[in-house]
Amino acid sequence: MSVMVVRKKVTRKWEKLPGRNTFCCDGRVMMARQKGIFYLTLFLILGTCTLFFAFECRYLAVQLSPAIPVFAAMLFLFSMATLLRTSFSDPGVIPRALPDEAAFIEMEIEATNGAVPQGQRPPPRIKNFQINNQIVKLKYCYTCKIFRPPRASHCSICDNCVERFDHHCPWVGNCVGKRNYRYFYLFILSLSLLTIYVFAFNIVYVALKSLKIGFLETLKETPGTVLEVLICFFTLWSVVGLTGFHTFLVALNQTTNEDIKGSWTGKNRVQNPYSHGNIVKNCCEVLCGPLPPSVLDRRGILPLEESGSRPPSTQETSSSLLPQSPAPTEHMNSNEMPEDTSTPEEMPPPEPPEPPQEATEAEK
Repeated sequence: MSVMVVRKKVTRKWEKLPGRNTFCCDGRVMMARQKGIFYLTLFLILGTCTLFFAFECRYLAVQLSPAIPVFAAMLFLFSMATLLRTSFSDPGVIPRALPDEAAFIEMEIEATNGAVPQGQRPPPRIKNFQINNQIVKLKYCYTCKIFRPPRASHCSICDNCVERFDHHCPWVGNCVGKRNYRYFYLFILSLSLLTIYVFAFNIVYVALKSLKIGFLETLKETPGTVLEVLICFFTLWSVVGLTGFHTFLVALNQTTNEDIKGSWTGKNRVQNPYSHGNIVKNCCEVLCGPLPPSVLDRRGILPLEESGSRPPSTQETSSSLLPQSPAPTEHMNSNEMPEDTSTPEEMPPPEPPEPPQEATEAEK
């Protein structure tokens, strides 16, 4: 007797997540859909460092010190590690409300604001929240159907609400938020040091070669060095300036979004309730504080039957995660089906055969 096993399709939660993100490696890698500038960042870093290690490092290690390529390699590896960590991680996306939660919030808002007459604009959906004796407004997101937590904002590019939203950076191909801001800061800091390092030793290399064969001959023999100098020169100002700006924000425990909107430096002169009033404490909180786990559960499993039913959306994850018992006939073959399910006690007694009607008429 053969047994037919019906397999269920396994769908991960990341396949049904709303928003405009792309996932790789079975949901382990999360990025924005627009990744063209991110590839340009990789090309510039890898190309410049490859030329530097292939030509200048060997000459400088012999003429000056073998520690030059070692320190350059350390900066390069650290920059790449922090870049990939920033680009491939969840920045702190907040899940959207379930249908029941959204309906409850709508009922709560209607009960608070009352019925709005036709033709009038409804009042803004805002809740007041107190942090360090400071009133902070929680705004309602019409896309995610939630009241956003403090310092959260909705990214129009990724179409997600991000906790402690700083900005969307196309150079890293991802949003920068609560869960990857420290890696973003370490990336631009290490990239600034790497750019200065490569630029400085390219100048040293040209100077040492010029003493032997002349400046013009050096430029003719080393076109790769000229290209490196130009790339480093034009990227130096933007990267170093960006690092200085974010250092200022870290010292104040402030985000780029709050700085652009003037949340704490506007006309009202409201003090920043998140600042500790101490640069060291602010830096420790932003760069060394505990990193919260992701609340998306991207690799969670949504079991789907092979019958081809419509897969549940992310707003139905609570019901889809419940164990589903298969139908009793799913694991049975046609040869295994019993012919009669009734027991002998339930069988009716046999009735005696009736005599044919012709015989009775003849007797009469």
